[in-house]
Amino acid sequence: MIDVGLPAVELAPLLVGALFSDGDITVRLTEVEAYAGVDDPASHAWRGERPATAALFGEPGSLYCYRSHGLHICGNLVCGPTPDGSAVLFRAGEVVDGLATARLRRPGVADVGLARGPGNLGRMFGWSLADSGRLVVGEPAADPSALSLRPGEPVIVASGPRVGVSVAYRRPWRFWADGDPTVSAYRRSPRIVEGRSDW
Repeated sequence: MIDVGLPAVELAPLLVGALFSDGDITVRLTEVEAYAGVDDPASHAWRGERPATAALFGEPGSLYCYRSHGLHICGNLVCGPTPDGSAVLFRAGEVVDGLATARLRRPGVADVGLARGPGNLGRMFGWSLADSGRLVVGEPAADPSALSLRPGEPVIVASGPRVGVSVAYRRPWRFWADGDPTVSAYRRSPRIVEGRSDW
């Protein structure tokens, strides 16, 4: 069982290699990022709870979805010992079950890229903003619409700066399966101003 009550930065490396399922699709998570809630200026929780971020302050072990760049739906696992907006962003994974459904949702994409990048992973799962608040259980449930998360085989976990953030950008809170081809490319934010405090 994976302890979703852990702080995000402790939970995130434990999720690399874990098996995450939604309906008939299961991915082996290969890349995640930790966001430490109201204490993290790069987090959606930094400015406090708002209608769009209500699920982020919900029960640990639930899903928080948001729209990125007005287009992509990205999913996070809400976590931590208190409801302070902490979460781990699902950045990439390898589809290990449900390939037929995944290919239908991302036609023309090679299998290695089906869930590479948080927006692509969200599209592959078919998520919308309405998926925010869904609970994640430890084992697959009888309900085929349930989300489940369980440990997988151990992997070598690497870490480095988070992708695309312009504040707190030096924190090595991105974790990935070292050498895995499904991991997305690191992209430094063009909004970073050198010499400014990186928190």
